[in-house]
Amino acid sequence: MSYNNFIDLLSDSIKNQHLSRALEAVKSFKAADLADVLAQLPIQTSQILLMHLPDRAYVFSYLKPEQQVEFARVLPRATLAEIIGEMPSDKRTDVFKCLNREQQNALLPALAQAEREDIRQLSAYVEETAGAIMSSEYATLKTNMTVADAIKMLRQEAPDTETIYFAYVLDEERRLLGVVSLKELILAQETDRIDQLMTTNLIFANVDTDQDEVAKIIARYDLLALPIVDAEGVMVGIVTYDDAMDVARDEATEDFLKVGAVEASSRLSLKTAPVLQLYQKRVYWLVILVFGSLLSGIGIAHFEDIIAANIVLVFFLPLLVGSGGNAGSQSATLMVRALATGDVHFKDWFYLIGKETLVALCLGATMACAVSLLGYYRGDAQVALVLALSMMGIVLLGCLIGMSLPFILNRMKLDPASASAPLVTSICDATGVLVYLFIASMILTGV
Repeated sequence: MSYNNFIDLLSDSIKNQHLSRALEAVKSFKAADLADVLAQLPIQTSQILLMHLPDRAYVFSYLKPEQQVEFARVLPRATLAEIIGEMPSDKRTDVFKCLNREQQNALLPALAQAEREDIRQLSAYVEETAGAIMSSEYATLKTNMTVADAIKMLRQEAPDTETIYFAYVLDEERRLLGVVSLKELILAQETDRIDQLMTTNLIFANVDTDQDEVAKIIARYDLLALPIVDAEGVMVGIVTYDDAMDVARDEATEDFLKVGAVEASSRLSLKTAPVLQLYQKRVYWLVILVFGSLLSGIGIAHFEDIIAANIVLVFFLPLLVGSGGNAGSQSATLMVRALATGDVHFKDWFYLIGKETLVALCLGATMACAVSLLGYYRGDAQVALVLALSMMGIVLLGCLIGMSLPFILNRMKLDPASASAPLVTSICDATGVLVYLFIASMILTGV
């Protein structure tokens, strides 16, 4: 049976009130796959199925934000409150932030007091910081506990915590003292004390730490979870590796869009986004680049006499200018990625400029050999020389611009990914025109 036929049969079963048959059909589905199924069904039909799933909160957390909002609109308030109340604290808060003010005000009274306070606290943190993505559900122990007491405590806390693979040792004021793994507890003697087992050389982050930096810390040290503390050292939550993966994916998506000169949004869906939204995300940069391209026209107008006297130059203009833009885009892409991963820093600029110069000269020389042969065929030896020198200069400038622009933006505390390929191309086009026609005027007119 095809997937589309399965969706149709499932929809018919629910509409005909054969709910037990529908539940049996999706019994073996994973939560992520069930979320995809719900997204394919009409909202009224998927609402019924969601309400009767045994792990509905887990499935609901896999839905896309816009789908969660749609379900929040049609689900009964009590049912929605139950589902959100069963979700992990960070996922619960993410859903709450996506709702409009009217939906939020309707939902809050239906939640338990502890859940309301948890949402208010987590919602107060600045977006894209550790506080905004952390979970407040984690396992805690005390220093004076024995291993036996600790394992007993973890059994009690396990249903309400994000993970029990690591337990965090806190003092009376909830300051972070150490961490102990579940493996260490299982291997230790039951009479051993926690303060003898715990690791005090801690890796943690502050609530105000950028989420991208949090993801890098988790990746660097291969952590399952990173403890988050406030300014006083009080532990307030954890960021788990799956949340770090989501952050890394969102950051990579935003950088990718910026490189394409599209306004960054990790939640932009090409399939579901309305036409107006896609227009708004793209028009800003395109309008700016239109005016940037005028510089190429100004350069051509300035050298119109040399072009009129040597019309063969026009034939090679797109080729040379395009080569500079391509080379610049390559350099910019490599540099943006290197800055994003922390592979290079501003102090490396001069070293990398020297290295890129050598690479650019090699690239330019290779391309100059090819284009000079074509120039000799279409023109003469002088045209071939103009093309060879122009190609060398244009590729060199393109590579240096593409490498330097992300560095400059990073130094100005701006996102280096804003050095988009279209932006670099526009700058390289303008400089390429000037270089080409200047060299042509020097050689062909003997000035």
